[in-house]
Amino acid sequence: MKNNIDVEICTFSLESCLNAQLAGASRVELCSGMYDGGTTPSAAMIRMAREKLSIQLYVMIRPRGGDFLYSDLEFEMMKEDIRFVKACRADGVVLGILNADGSVDVRRTRELVELAAPLKVTFHRAIDMTRDMEEALEGIIEAGCYRVLTSGGRNTVNEGMERIKALVKQAGGRVQIMAGSGVNAANAGMLIEAGVDAIHLSGKSGRDSEMEFRNPNVFMGGVPGLPEYEQYYSDVEKIKAVLDKVQCKV
Repeated sequence: MKNNIDVEICTFSLESCLNAQLAGASRVELCSGMYDGGTTPSAAMIRMAREKLSIQLYVMIRPRGGDFLYSDLEFEMMKEDIRFVKACRADGVVLGILNADGSVDVRRTRELVELAAPLKVTFHRAIDMTRDMEEALEGIIEAGCYRVLTSGGRNTVNEGMERIKALVKQAGGRVQIMAGSGVNAANAGMLIEAGVDAIHLSGKSGRDSEMEFRNPNVFMGGVPGLPEYEQYYSDVEKIKAVLDKVQCKV
């Protein structure tokens, strides 16, 4: 069991960044596009997050939702975003690139790692979409990533717990293993016992919009059923509950 376990909060707003800091988290992963699983946030959000946070700030580098097979144009956009994030004095970036056959694109990942230096790089849950997670982990290590975020190839860490344990053993300290997706106070202790270096969660809660007039016939995202009038944020109390479990275990 590790002596120090980082707790990272996935945030989609400046409010959530500040809540993560208030709760005592180690760092935030700043994203946009919650329903896409996280995309690159705006320039203003990155700059303002850096101004307001004293804890570590990692920024998602992902030009769009969907798969992780990127065109040359999208790859150039990722490089430009990394240059901007470095200029904003972030502490790290979060990214992931795959080949069409489901393997890690080691060459282009390494290029981004080298461009990001001295910022540290987390390879995100693109690993959970690979054809062979053990092979993928070796590719991530070869590319020079500092950390990998995984749910063990399943939708949640509860489902992927055994694979997470296997990846921790395989990594052998060569890369940090961070578990994420469905992390909460109930399973944080199990993840620590599994040997992970960090845990990743949003601590999400929702509140109703203050809009009084609501048009039921329009869905701004074009997908009926997605909540148009609910606002999500990282909840201080949910984060603290996880941190309490972590502190009890280490």
